[in-house]
Amino acid sequence: MSSSNEQPRAFRPTGPCEFNGQPAVHLRSPGGAQATVLLHGGHVVSWIPAGAEEQLFLSPATAFGEGAAVRGGVPVIFPQFNLRGTLPVKHGFARNRAWTLDQAQVRGEHAFAVLRLEDDDATRAIWPHAFALELTVSVDAGRLDMELAVINRGDAPFECAAALHTYLGVGDVRRAQLEGLINRTYLDAVTDETREQWIDVVTVAQELDRIYWNAPDQLLLREPGRRLTIASQGFEDVVVWNPGPEKCATLPDMPADGWLGMLCVEAAQIGTPIHLHPGDEWAGMQTLILAS
Repeated sequence: MSSSNEQPRAFRPTGPCEFNGQPAVHLRSPGGAQATVLLHGGHVVSWIPAGAEEQLFLSPATAFGEGAAVRGGVPVIFPQFNLRGTLPVKHGFARNRAWTLDQAQVRGEHAFAVLRLEDDDATRAIWPHAFALELTVSVDAGRLDMELAVINRGDAPFECAAALHTYLGVGDVRRAQLEGLINRTYLDAVTDETREQWIDVVTVAQELDRIYWNAPDQLLLREPGRRLTIASQGFEDVVVWNPGPEKCATLPDMPADGWLGMLCVEAAQIGTPIHLHPGDEWAGMQTLILAS
């Protein structure tokens, strides 16, 4: 549905690979579904269901490598959302850190990988907590599952936010419809107003930046020739974002017309912080299912 700097269409087995010169892991299910995850940021950059085309948006102008925040795919947001916290880094630091690959396997009809990030001197310098993140990514036929787990490894409680900042590729966002948010209260970050969704369809014609509180656990993205179910577990909120034409033109890592090819629908835990005592664990999942 969208352009990608590199699409893993040729056969590759499940296991370590490179993507635009960066260490990554490639997943391929027995049925042919594929996904690619960068170790930098634990960042899903490609999802190609069996017999289908790329479903995620990845900006052709994005940077890769140390210090880069990749524009597109599925960035992992932790431990704060945007600038809603004390950290100087927008969306926290998880998307800019090197993760480690714990395992990559094929089991039954699924291919999956588990990646891990732990605190170090650099993270503790700006967020003084001992933690571990585990991201499990699984593909099977027309389905992508992404589960994020947060573990408190320290001796004191902490609070945090988390999100899977999913950039969905679309043919033309002006023709796409996101369904399922009717009667939900949201914060409009463009106007800084709290509003209620009074129709069932969310559409995009200009900048859209909303946090829907206590969102339903299943949404539907509909556009000509495509129906994509977006489900979540554990995450209470949903962020819907598109920069629109004016803001997109100011983003150095996006083409001026890039806004037309993407819509972010993010599973998020923002309104009620995740509170973990020592040894506690929290987990949230986002699932994308392409209708056959």
